[in-house]
Amino acid sequence: MTTIVLIVCAVVSLIISLYKNKAKTIESIKKAKGMMGSMASDIIGVLLIIGLILVIIPPERIETMIGSGSSFIATVIAALVGTITLIPPVIAFPLIGSLKANGAGIVTLTAFLTTLTMVGFVTFPVESRTFGKTFTIKRNALSFVFALVIAVIVGVVM
Repeated sequence: MTTIVLIVCAVVSLIISLYKNKAKTIESIKKAKGMMGSMASDIIGVLLIIGLILVIIPPERIETMIGSGSSFIATVIAALVGTITLIPPVIAFPLIGSLKANGAGIVTLTAFLTTLTMVGFVTFPVESRTFGKTFTIKRNALSFVFALVIAVIVGVVM
């Protein structure tokens, strides 16, 4: 339902923009098309890297690495695995459920899931080209630190 609402909003905005200034709107659409064309190879590259990582580090191996509880080492390993992996939420949440069922601690799982969503090692080349290398390094470093902080807070609260 949300997707439909967003599509309707985008179409309505496009129609309003065309009504206000057709030339600028068409020019903007052409620029956006060009930007997507230049990013397509980067996006395909990221998808290939994701596939390779998921083949090299299958969910069973991840489970073995962090499934023994929420010790400090397991939490750091989980955060590092989450950092270098890019898994869609459709796969990540069942994986977290499986890890939890096999004895992984909540702190370890939180560190994994938080770095998985906040830190972008695999997407670093695309992000650094778009936002700059300095910004990307700072954002990823802060995200990693805050992911560990969030994991500790969840461990205290739970």
